[in-house]
Amino acid sequence: MGEQYHSRRYVLGEIDLNILPTLEVTNEVDEIAEEVNTHVSQKNLTNEQKRDVEEANMAIQLMDNNRVEAIIGTMEVPEAALLSVIDKSANNICYIFLTSPAINPQPMLEQLASFVQISNDISLHMQCIAAIVGYFKWRKVTAIHENTHPFSPHSEFITSLSDSLRVVDSQVEQHLAFPSFSSLSNPKAAIREKLSKMRSKSNKIFIIVHSSLELAILIFQEAKKMGMMEKGYVWIVPDEIASLIDSLDSSDINNMQGVLGFRTKFIDSSKSVRHFKTRFRRMYEIKYPKEEEYSNPSIFALRAYDATWTIAKAMQKSQAKVISKTLSKDILSTNFEGLSGRIRFENGKLAQNLTFQIINVVGKSYREIAFWSPSLGLSGISSGNNSVIELGPIYWPGRMQTIPKGWNSGEEDKPLRIGVPAKGAFNQFVSVSYDQNRSGPSISGFSVKVFEAAVKRLPYHLNYEFVPFNGSYDEMVDQVYYKGLDAAVGDIDIMADRYPFAEFTQPYVESGLQMVVPVKPEKIKDTWLFMKTFTLKMWLLMAGMHLFIGFVIWLIEREDNLELKGFGSMLWFSVTVIFFAQREPLRKNWSRFVLAPWLFVILIASAGFTANLTSSLTMARMQPSIPDIETLQKTNAVIGCDGNSFIVKYLTNVLKFKAENVRKINSINDYPTDFERGDIAAAFFVVPHAKVFLAKFCKGYTTAGPTLNLGGFGFVFPKGSALSFDISEAILRATESGEIKQLQEDMLASYKCSSTTDIVDSTRLGPQPFAGLFFISGSFSGLAFLVTIWRLAERRLHILNLIQVALVDRRVWRRLISV
Repeated sequence: MGEQYHSRRYVLGEIDLNILPTLEVTNEVDEIAEEVNTHVSQKNLTNEQKRDVEEANMAIQLMDNNRVEAIIGTMEVPEAALLSVIDKSANNICYIFLTSPAINPQPMLEQLASFVQISNDISLHMQCIAAIVGYFKWRKVTAIHENTHPFSPHSEFITSLSDSLRVVDSQVEQHLAFPSFSSLSNPKAAIREKLSKMRSKSNKIFIIVHSSLELAILIFQEAKKMGMMEKGYVWIVPDEIASLIDSLDSSDINNMQGVLGFRTKFIDSSKSVRHFKTRFRRMYEIKYPKEEEYSNPSIFALRAYDATWTIAKAMQKSQAKVISKTLSKDILSTNFEGLSGRIRFENGKLAQNLTFQIINVVGKSYREIAFWSPSLGLSGISSGNNSVIELGPIYWPGRMQTIPKGWNSGEEDKPLRIGVPAKGAFNQFVSVSYDQNRSGPSISGFSVKVFEAAVKRLPYHLNYEFVPFNGSYDEMVDQVYYKGLDAAVGDIDIMADRYPFAEFTQPYVESGLQMVVPVKPEKIKDTWLFMKTFTLKMWLLMAGMHLFIGFVIWLIEREDNLELKGFGSMLWFSVTVIFFAQREPLRKNWSRFVLAPWLFVILIASAGFTANLTSSLTMARMQPSIPDIETLQKTNAVIGCDGNSFIVKYLTNVLKFKAENVRKINSINDYPTDFERGDIAAAFFVVPHAKVFLAKFCKGYTTAGPTLNLGGFGFVFPKGSALSFDISEAILRATESGEIKQLQEDMLASYKCSSTTDIVDSTRLGPQPFAGLFFISGSFSGLAFLVTIWRLAERRLHILNLIQVALVDRRVWRRLISV
């Protein structure tokens, strides 16, 4: 095979040879050149200490001294584009990029005649990162990247990551750009300065999206010294770092304990890969005898090998003169099984069925905890016959066993100070009591239980303490804004004027403004009250059935019963039946068959009519003492409300009550006293408070007027707090499980109050309670009607037959027919 390439020289340029992946590439190029006999001319263009323009000049010298058809290297698209600008002959060269991940700006690609990317697409890297972040429900992250080249658009890394995180309801809170490692005169000092700024922030999720291995090693070395590898912190590294962990020494791995990462998965048990590893180690040990321990080839070495074989196979197709344009087409049409997987291209990019291993750095190496692929997403490691759905166990930084929440409010071990209202009028929601036997206050209530139910559903441990707050609800929200409190829990209404100062969770109970007033007896002035006992449909059905049954009985009895001959007799019979006072005897069994079930219907319907009418006439009919808000305003009445709540301002600013007519009441037990003394004519509550009041004082009070909709009860957090999102989701889960509903029912069930003066709304009786009786009676009467009609028709037909026979006997019939 080697004879085919004697007349053709193929040149590879390696860039950035100071990094380990490129050292592996260098070895691989040596081996391929030896094996394939392609007369590969190698020239190390430059180290990263030289700038991009110097690298371009070196590349031009290489092309001048050798006839170059293609370039393979760890260069990036901006470098190749720069090269094509400096030397126009470079426009016709085929470029094979080994960089991973790769961002290919479209304007720069248009300057190149052909390019082939034999590395992963950056969007897949970012989707994998987003899947990890979304699984652990971290709402905000800090992105870290290295500007390896001044012409490289590394802002695209952040943009792509932000787009992927948005899908899982997360975001990049801040991003940190490090200069190129080779450009740093004092790398450790520069890294410490950057890390100290990040350490002062509340977010603790750090994602390295792009970095050289040297910079990443120093970042973790300095982070450990600064205490940023302790509990509460999360670090995620990309494929370009995670795939090289096998090449790190023990001290570097020790600095990365608890780090998560993802690396390209490849089948390393195949015969060809094992054979390649043996040859690779042999050459690596010869060239780097002191680094024998780190001689395992990574995915980058395998792809370098596959890239060179891709060119060899493409050149093998072209038996004639090889030119860059033809070579590029042959490369893009390549399809074979390489060491790194299937090698084929779509739109100039490697089209492999990619799978990432999610790894966790533990001990002297790492362990797999999951897989990710574009088609299947995140999946657990199989254990026996069962598939583990949840990832883990995971060794987090600081030897934590629980999932870090990803943020803190200052000192990590300091609990969150959560304010609760100490002077609320309704202690059923938040109750603050003090006991001499306890060192601190005892805090309980419905709102507190809801918060505790939500905290139980968080994927991480939340350290907090309740702090009684003696001010108003608005003042407590202000304290959260001014960082006097970390959060606030209680029966706090979600109001529009509070939103500029705080973040509210999902409402855990619906709310609205209701008016509660005493009830008074209603005078009976309804002339046609008895008609309201039955519904109109019931009255019409009773009348129709009554007339029909009277007609059927008359139809049956009219020939043999002289007392039921006329139509008037039938109507009178129908009237007397209602009172069971009919005197006309029934002579036919069919009549009795029809009348018996109907009399039973009348008996039951009459009993229902009597009971309902008696209830309407004798029971106390109660009505609100004040029907609506307009009546209060017209009469200039005094009203009461919770003095610590927003209702005071709502009544004066929105409903336009006079400030002197609004009485502030500080306890639920004071309302009945103020009503009895006439100090207030009505009281305004939010709906949850109204339910508690009516459950406790059910006798003599009711709601009146419309319910004014409000935002509901929620918990308060600082603006931009990630915890508010997590608590909101936990509240939804607690609501869907029925736990919050049960807590509310338990709160109201504690008041066993039965009222005898509730408002009575006399319910009209309809046909439904008597439907069975109507069906039976209607069936009997309908059957009797059909039988009677049949007999009448049969009798008429018999009479006609007798007349016909008589006429025939007298020959009259024949004469009539003949006429």
